[in-house]
Amino acid sequence: MERRYSTYTVEELRAEVAQLKEQLQKAEQWGNVSEYEILQRKMQMAAAYLVNPGDFHKGERYELAGDPGQGFEISYINGVFAWGYRFNLLGQKHEQKEAVPLSILGNKQT
Repeated sequence: MERRYSTYTVEELRAEVAQLKEQLQKAEQWGNVSEYEILQRKMQMAAAYLVNPGDFHKGERYELAGDPGQGFEISYINGVFAWGYRFNLLGQKHEQKEAVPLSILGNKQT
């Protein structure tokens, strides 16, 4: 049975992210799109536990890594997830609230 990332030490998390990154590169080279997507999500989740939730604040907007033209406005933070709304370049919010791992939030937008 696999362990939860919340029980990993920082060193174990870093090793897991490095291992997943290698597997991700192999999946990309082999053109295995579904495996690539799964590994990318796993890597984002493991990396989320390496991020300090205190660095992110309610009501602020952040870039979304790997999703140019999209941003994210935080409504609240629960563990390693930010809950809120995506918005586009025009500042239009999506209607549906969603959760994203803190690891995919990029630079703060003004």
